[in-house]
Amino acid sequence: MPAQRLLQGLFALLFLAAPALGQVTVLDQAQDAGGAPEAAAAAPGAPCGNQPLTIVRMSWPSATLLAEIHSRILRAEFGCEVQVVPGDLAATASSMGSTGQPAVAPELWVNRIADVWNGAMDTQMVRSAAPTYAEPDFEGWFMPAYMGAGLPEVPTAATLVTVLPTLETEGQKLRFISCPIDWACSVINRNLITAQGIADLVEIVEPANRLEMDRLIAEAVNRREPFLFYYWQPNAVLAQLDFVGLDMGDYVEEAAQCLGTRDCANPEPSAFPQDMVVIALAERVFTNMPVIASYFQRTTMTLEDMNALLAQLSAEGATPEAVADRFVAERRALWGTWLDARN
Repeated sequence: MPAQRLLQGLFALLFLAAPALGQVTVLDQAQDAGGAPEAAAAAPGAPCGNQPLTIVRMSWPSATLLAEIHSRILRAEFGCEVQVVPGDLAATASSMGSTGQPAVAPELWVNRIADVWNGAMDTQMVRSAAPTYAEPDFEGWFMPAYMGAGLPEVPTAATLVTVLPTLETEGQKLRFISCPIDWACSVINRNLITAQGIADLVEIVEPANRLEMDRLIAEAVNRREPFLFYYWQPNAVLAQLDFVGLDMGDYVEEAAQCLGTRDCANPEPSAFPQDMVVIALAERVFTNMPVIASYFQRTTMTLEDMNALLAQLSAEGATPEAVADRFVAERRALWGTWLDARN
């Protein structure tokens, strides 16, 4: 795939790579339906009640797609009147905790707004229905799949020190494409490369910006160059090209904190921190719309499925609405499992 085609339609990343490590102290998976009711209960045969159900459409691509997908399914399968409304991360969590609006936030990154989320939870106006994604690991190191052809097994971050010297690189160091130097992940990657003992085996490349980062990766793949790189999910790039994620080992909090500082004196290995990403519902959805709450408790998606949707969205002329329509038309085998057995 030419580099320029890979870059078409890619969206700017909302968050920088290293997650905020705020402590989320109050969170459940909403398997019960307690809490104070708000608004009129749903009438018989009206799973969404008598008022429009509001779903927030955040500005980043994956959250935008989820809002559009859920709005279509709720209208078609449950007969709901749905309003898709704009919002951002902190303001949405705060509003849900104080007013119960919007009713649904399909992709809320709660670690990044821990104080706001905990305050919203304290009001008992909002809680988590389920994880948005099946996997909690959203960033790491990758290699192109073709690199594994001559290896007995996929290397891990810990085994790179023995694997890299066996690769043919024409006398040059293998490139590690990191993230822009002003991103937090550039510091983490430099320290982690030292911690894994491969500083003398790789050339660290820190692109000027996100677009250059994607271009360097695409060009390396076109040349079938052996290389390593850092990336995050969900993201279109990992679906458009064939990559393998490396096992980063265990997360060690003390080591991870040092890895994130420029003057880390003794870098030790650690996986990247996991992130908590949830489908947040207003409490009244659990109380007055149990069928809808049950639906959202089933809607956890794999990162692979979202990456594929983002790849569709990056195609020239694609829109979130069109990608959502295609998902509903073609992927009933997936979203049909989100429905109540009676549907």
